Amino acid sequence: MEIRLLHGIKTPADLKALSVEELPQLAAEMRQVICEQVSQSGGHLAPNLGVIELTIALHYVFDFGHDRLLFDVGHQCYPHKLLTGRFNLLPKLRQRDGMAGFPEPRESSYDLFSVGHAGTAISTAVGMARGDMLNEEACTPDNPDGRHVVSIIGDASIVNGLAMEGLNNAGTLNRQFLVVLNDNGMSIAKPQGAVAGYFDRLRASDTYRAMKRAAKDVMSNLPGGATLRDMSHRLGEIAKDALCEDAWFEKFGLLTIGPIDGHDLPSLIDMLMTIKDVDRPIVLHTHTIKGKGYEFAEGDATTFHSPKPFEVNGCRVELKSSGRSFTAAFADSLCDVMSRDEKVVACTAAMPDGTGVKKALDTYPDRTWDTGICESHAMDMMAGMAKTGLRPFFAVYSTFLQRAFDQAFQEVSLQGLAVRLCLDRAGVVGGDGAVHHGFCDMSILRVLPDSALMAAMDEPSLNAAMEFMRTYDTGLSAVRYPRDDVDTRFVEQTCPAFEIGHARALRVHDNPDIAILGFGVMTLTAMDAVDQIGSEAIINVYDGRFAKPVDRDLIRDLLEREIPIITIEDHGIHGGFGAAVVEAASEMNLNAGLIHRMALPDAWIYQGSRTGQLEEAGLDVDSVIEVIRQQLKSTNSSTKSTVVETVSTRS
Repeated sequence: MEIRLLHGIKTPADLKALSVEELPQLAAEMRQVICEQVSQSGGHLAPNLGVIELTIALHYVFDFGHDRLLFDVGHQCYPHKLLTGRFNLLPKLRQRDGMAGFPEPRESSYDLFSVGHAGTAISTAVGMARGDMLNEEACTPDNPDGRHVVSIIGDASIVNGLAMEGLNNAGTLNRQFLVVLNDNGMSIAKPQGAVAGYFDRLRASDTYRAMKRAAKDVMSNLPGGATLRDMSHRLGEIAKDALCEDAWFEKFGLLTIGPIDGHDLPSLIDMLMTIKDVDRPIVLHTHTIKGKGYEFAEGDATTFHSPKPFEVNGCRVELKSSGRSFTAAFADSLCDVMSRDEKVVACTAAMPDGTGVKKALDTYPDRTWDTGICESHAMDMMAGMAKTGLRPFFAVYSTFLQRAFDQAFQEVSLQGLAVRLCLDRAGVVGGDGAVHHGFCDMSILRVLPDSALMAAMDEPSLNAAMEFMRTYDTGLSAVRYPRDDVDTRFVEQTCPAFEIGHARALRVHDNPDIAILGFGVMTLTAMDAVDQIGSEAIINVYDGRFAKPVDRDLIRDLLEREIPIITIEDHGIHGGFGAAVVEAASEMNLNAGLIHRMALPDAWIYQGSRTGQLEEAGLDVDSVIEVIRQQLKSTNSSTKSTVVETVSTRS
């Protein structure tokens, strides 16, 4: 297809210059360029294909250079970006100098928040709505040119607890406020829970006459309702599909319209024009198809939610394969411990494929759950199971663990319960960028008494950590691992069992010049650096394994012999493994000035390749070699008396 209309869209004003009849052609062009780009770079495909018409209609009716548009989750923002002058950034999607995969205010004033977690849009929209009222900038009957506020929520994040809190407050607003529910029957995987079931039943309902009666009631309740009823001949299918869902959103004080077809552009535009200036909170329930326009994406929206690069060969679609991932290794490890221990149960929060729990769901359906997008509930559910004597494992992305910290504190740790956390996507995550980096899991969990916190450097160590956690009943435990492939260099060696507070020696000499204590996969980066250093220095390398408790005996032995220590981790510089090593040295009255920490800097790292992000953070092999040589020089001249840390100076 020739890309004819999209090239002319530099701002939403250019969109408004098109006729409604031209908009389906624009939608088709947007689908094509998004699919072609994601097939090359990877990215979020199905969510974006499903909201193209909805996004076009919103920008056609509202002026989001002036009005407010708040995204929930944010991974459905590609069409929005194409309509706001960023088509030229698409060829470098999810790269540093290209289009971010999530809304990014640094990129455009049309993006109000950098968002990548579910459930936030309604609450931030309520905040902006209240702020505009206080600033006398809100759209009201007395100020019709004021700012409208629209939030778009979808991919089942409406079931998130924060979304419920936002709805509860949105209903108290006395002004224009629109929540667009993009109901595609999916989150990242199939939605879970009673609310999801409610929407399934609603979509499946075919009570046309009841819907038509309810549509008249809705129109009557709107200001100017009589006029709207007279417009029903023009609204056509909208009038048929408008439905007052008094069993749900009405209880929050929001007038509700829908579900309507989220791919019918003329009807969407007519409905948005009709309700645009209504002076009360409204939910517009739109029914869309995730992956719309491509049969392979519609038929397998979970796989094509955020695929790796792929090729379309006729009727076949082939995802480009790489090595064995940590996620795949975890999937097998979880099933292994479940096969050996009937007390082991597992759950995930809407990420069965992303975390690898899907295999356990299929193999042990009576002991495995997907709770939907509700990490706090998942943590508490696991606490309840632990209280009954079971051994729960909760698989969650490191970045989403933060949403359940209060529950980890109150319902798990404070109770002395053993819940086991498996933290995927720890460290930097590549194309998803700052919204998804797992840089603070250890720092937030280290404050919890009796917690045992680990990192896996490869598949054998992940298996060993899982077995340690299975029988660790003293308190909360966690193992972190990255979004990366597993390294195989140590697979032929026997991996020693995890013993609490003990590191594993990988390369040991009697009188080394320097010792490197790695945490997780960064240990392997240290090994690569030492291999390249060769005979320049004698260096011991240890897999630290535990950030809590650290190996105090090893730290004492090294520092009492005045052997400098370099710690390296893909965690934030504050509160992580290196900080724990320094604290242990200080508590033992040892010279912490001999410790040099390498970690993620105290700065945001934006989208790009994971390799590039580690280089930017000063955690690549060349950076480790540079630090080793600096430490050798420093040791030869004098021993430093202050703790130092490595923060990248690269641009």
